[in-house]
Amino acid sequence: MVIDLIVTKTNDGYTAEVPSLKGCESWAHDEDTVLEKIFELTSFYLHLDVKEIKLDKARIEENKTIYKLIFNK
Repeated sequence: MVIDLIVTKTNDGYTAEVPSLKGCESWAHDEDTVLEKIFELTSFYLHLDVKEIKLDKARIEENKTIYKLIFNK
């Protein structure tokens, strides 16, 4: 299964959201930390181990980076 992860650079840090999972969003001061947090939250929502989710950078648009989360469900 493949779902989108959107990381947005804001004035005070970074936000990350998985639009297909209602309420699955996070914030941090740097991109690495926000990715760690959203991975943990996504694994909780999907009842998966964090190690079962792979990350693929798809594209960059202005202040947004679109990633693909890849996992077997």
